[in-house]
Amino acid sequence: MTWGNWGKQLSKKDMIELMHHCISNMITTFDHADIYGGYTTEADFGNAYKESKISRETIQLISKCGIQYQSENRNNKVKHYNYNKDYIIWSAEESLKNLKTEYLDLFLLHRPSPLMHPEEIAEAISVLKSDGKIKEFGVSNFTPSQVDLISNYTEISVNQIEFSLTQHSAMHDGSLDQMMLKNIKPMSWSPLGFVFKDDTEQTRHIHKQLGELNEKYKATEDQLLLAWILKHPSNIHPVVGTTTKQRLIDSAKSVQINLDLEDWFLILVASQGHKVP
Repeated sequence: MTWGNWGKQLSKKDMIELMHHCISNMITTFDHADIYGGYTTEADFGNAYKESKISRETIQLISKCGIQYQSENRNNKVKHYNYNKDYIIWSAEESLKNLKTEYLDLFLLHRPSPLMHPEEIAEAISVLKSDGKIKEFGVSNFTPSQVDLISNYTEISVNQIEFSLTQHSAMHDGSLDQMMLKNIKPMSWSPLGFVFKDDTEQTRHIHKQLGELNEKYKATEDQLLLAWILKHPSNIHPVVGTTTKQRLIDSAKSVQINLDLEDWFLILVASQGHKVP
């Protein structure tokens, strides 16, 4: 999302260079959505990928559909969601064209709609899978009951949700518990939360606690925040949004950090402002 018009507006040359940098640091999955950049970023990335000489088998491409965004590239009079069969199939095929690929490793419904029909969604996904256009199917920002609704008709492999030290409601509302029970892989967007964005009493407590652990783990604060997520037994995969090369290197190294049990709770308490019940 941050590579194109909604972020750093990277040139084709910059995108190619950043792709290779990611891969050289064992970051091989690129998370897209049709709406990013006002429906432009997929094509910008795809044009760069086409010239990158990167083998398709060495990377994983994800995209999402369903949000009808108000943009100069779409004639929508209101932001809404569309999950009818024909639209889902069309949207996946558009992402394939834009990304210059024959298949998506993972295809997600971007946000739940109150008007979605699970049978119709399942029919679309069945077509896309049988045609070899997607390998796996998932959802994004879905509640446990919405996951149950869709998974009753078609297999869900992933639920991409907001999850971080400053937004960890998924640990308490049953979302992560359900994913563990159903063998659904959690992905977390905005994994650093607002720790580096806001200056509040909460973030000051968090920075103080992370600062006390930096030397012990020989880690940066953002690495510790990612390690805190990675400690959860549901095997959460953080979606890292930075385009800064050093921060990408640091993020990749966070998988090597195994927080001690009490340190994990110290970090949680710093965010909550009180001890656990």
